[in-house]
Amino acid sequence: MGANEFPISSQAIYSARPTIEIDGQPLERVALGLSALTVTESVDGLAALELRLSNWVSTLQGDAEFAFDAGSALALGSAVRVLAGVAGEQEVIFAGRVSCLEAGAGERLPPLLVVRAEDRLMAARLARRSHVYTDLSLGDLAQQIGQNLGLTVEARELPNVNATFAQVNESDLAFLRRVLARYDCSLRIVGESLRVASRVDRGEMIELALYSQLRQVHIVADLAHQATRVTVSGWDAMQGAAFNEEATGTQLGAGQGRSGAELLQQHFGERSEHLAAFACRDANEARALAQAAFDQRARRFLTIRGTVEGSNRLRAGSLVTLSGLGARFDNSYEVAEVKHRFDLAEGYQTEFIAHGAYLAAN
Repeated sequence: MGANEFPISSQAIYSARPTIEIDGQPLERVALGLSALTVTESVDGLAALELRLSNWVSTLQGDAEFAFDAGSALALGSAVRVLAGVAGEQEVIFAGRVSCLEAGAGERLPPLLVVRAEDRLMAARLARRSHVYTDLSLGDLAQQIGQNLGLTVEARELPNVNATFAQVNESDLAFLRRVLARYDCSLRIVGESLRVASRVDRGEMIELALYSQLRQVHIVADLAHQATRVTVSGWDAMQGAAFNEEATGTQLGAGQGRSGAELLQQHFGERSEHLAAFACRDANEARALAQAAFDQRARRFLTIRGTVEGSNRLRAGSLVTLSGLGARFDNSYEVAEVKHRFDLAEGYQTEFIAHGAYLAAN
C-alpha cells in the first residue's frame, strides 16, 4: 500500500462481495446467483445498475426451477440497494428501482437474468414537457422541477444568475443537464436528495498510488481544445447597451502546476474562443457563461482513466491524488465518472474517469 493511501481493510484477507437488497431485504437466491454487477455514476446525474444472475436453482425436493420467475420479489418496479466494501463495513453505492429485465438461455447457456435499475432521477428522465420558466435563479429552477418530481432539492454554491429558461419537448433530466452545464454546475442524487451544485463543491480527497490500490492508469494531456480566453457579447435591451465579457479562468479545480491555457500560450500563441451561438440578456449572464465555458475546457486538459482495488469511497465528484506516475502527472484530479464492478473472476474493482487542469511539470 502507498504511504498516504487509506487502507481498504485492516485485514490481510477479506471478503468484498457486495450485498444486494430487494425491497429492503437481502435475498439468498440473489446472493447465490450473482455472477456480475456494475454500478455506474457520474457528476451529470442518473446512476445505473446492472445485475447478471443465474436464473436456475435447485430445490429441496431435488428438482430445479427458475430462480426468479413470475411472483418473485425481484420484478419490475422493485426497490434495489447495493452495498459494497469490506464485509461488516459496507456502504450504499446504489439505490433505485428496477426498470428493465432481460432473460436469456440456450443449449450451452443456462438461464440467465439481467436486471437493470436507475436511481431516483429516473423520474426526471421519464418526465417530458414544454414549459417556460420566467425570471428564476438556478436554485429556484431546480427547486421547482424537483417539487414536480417529488424530490427534495439541495442547492450548493450556484452562480448568481436570474434568467428565463425554455424547455421545449425535453425530459426534465435533459433540460436540467443542459441548463446547469451552461453555468458549469452538476446534478446527482445524494442520499434521498437531488444535489445541484457548482463544480467548486467537491467530495472526499482520496490518495492512490500506482501498483498499490491503483492497478492501472492511462493519462492524456491534450491542448487541442484549450483556449487562452473565452468571450461572449450581446445586447442588453433593458439598458439599451451592448456588452462584451471575457473569461480567463476562475474555477480550474484541484491540482497544481501549469494550466493548458498557459502551455498553449507559450507553445502555440493566443487562441480566443468566441461563443456566438448563445443568447444572453445581460452582462451578468454573459459573464457567468464565459467563465463556465472557459473552466469546463480548462479542467479537461488532462483526462485520466484508471482502475483501482474496489473502493466504496471513490464516487463521482471525489478528488483523487495520484502518485507513482512521475513528476509530470503526480497531481490531484476531479472524478467525473465511476463504475463499481464485481464478478467471479476479478472480484470487486472500481474504474474511474477523472479530469485535471494542470500539468505538474513539462
